[in-house]
Amino acid sequence: MNHSYRCWAEIDLEALRSNLAWIRHRAGRGVQIMTVVKADAYGHGLKQICSSLMQGGTDWFGVANLSEAAVVHGVGSGWPVLLLSSSLPEEVDEVIRSGIRATVSSLAEAKAYSRASVVLQRTSRIHIKIDTGMGRLGTVHGDAMKLIKAASRLPGIEIEGVFTHFSSVEDDPDWTAIQLQRFEEIVGGLNSIGVAIPVVHAANSGGLIHESSARYNLIRPGLLTYGVVPEGRRPLKPDIGKQIQPVLSWKCRVSLVKTLAKESRISYGGTFVAPRKIKVAILTAGYGDGYSRVGSDRKVVLIRGQRCRVLGRITMDQVIVDVSRLKGISPGEEAVLIGRQGQQQISVSDVANWRGTIPWEVFTGITCRVPRIYKGGTAA
Repeated sequence: MNHSYRCWAEIDLEALRSNLAWIRHRAGRGVQIMTVVKADAYGHGLKQICSSLMQGGTDWFGVANLSEAAVVHGVGSGWPVLLLSSSLPEEVDEVIRSGIRATVSSLAEAKAYSRASVVLQRTSRIHIKIDTGMGRLGTVHGDAMKLIKAASRLPGIEIEGVFTHFSSVEDDPDWTAIQLQRFEEIVGGLNSIGVAIPVVHAANSGGLIHESSARYNLIRPGLLTYGVVPEGRRPLKPDIGKQIQPVLSWKCRVSLVKTLAKESRISYGGTFVAPRKIKVAILTAGYGDGYSRVGSDRKVVLIRGQRCRVLGRITMDQVIVDVSRLKGISPGEEAVLIGRQGQQQISVSDVANWRGTIPWEVFTGITCRVPRIYKGGTAA
């Protein structure tokens, strides 16, 4: 541990590549992997994660914006990149020049790419998104064949892919089956309109786990890559959690230890009142680091392998925890917000549940003042 850090995240690149290998095995032969690296690779550090995934053998990258695509291309140029969001009108030329694959949800978007491609004398490789029940991006499934047929006739356009996105795959198998049926009707009907589309994809992390028929020839894992199994109401096979390894651990340090008298009010608003004489430790983390004050009264941290309760409201830079059971604790000791210490572990899902949110939000909410420390391989 580097003692200059007050609050930091450790990123295990060996675990990352191990997860990628498990995903490839699970997907089966002939299925390529598009690793989703939106939002700074889910808060893990885009440049370093992409470098490690390239070493590990991913086939594609999925991003949310052009700046993320530029980072991927800066790390390595041999991997196709799909812009999973709609491009803004002023971004179309740059998407084409950079060779980024574009998500297209309407004929108007397809025509915009066609016009720009003709002017630039370049081909636009597009992936047409089908809204089968998410209500977000994508052409409504009933209009999909019309869009595909029209787009296929536009100059400068190559329809490289067609895809959809599940809204509730971890929770609702019946609705997911409806989405799959709608998508399959479109994929199965392409021959009837004389259009061949080489890349077909639907499965995210949850789809890979729960829907074997949704793998087609490309999958888009996100959360699984970072070592978290997406949870919902659908049961999971117990072996899955054992084979996926958490990539990120989040740690801080003890800065002060003090004793407070019975009935002492703790933190802003005095929401916690000590029921007895109590020993507390002040930790060097807070909501300024992304450790949200929401759910403060439900959170615990690990110190010396023991679960220590958070007392009162988490503040911008500090957390107060109960260390009454720990003897001789002193400033400088390590505290774990997410990760393992001794025989105890706090998962990102635990933290998300305490906050009433999801692991994706916890990861992407870890702020830029928290340095990411990489281990287990060479990072860019």
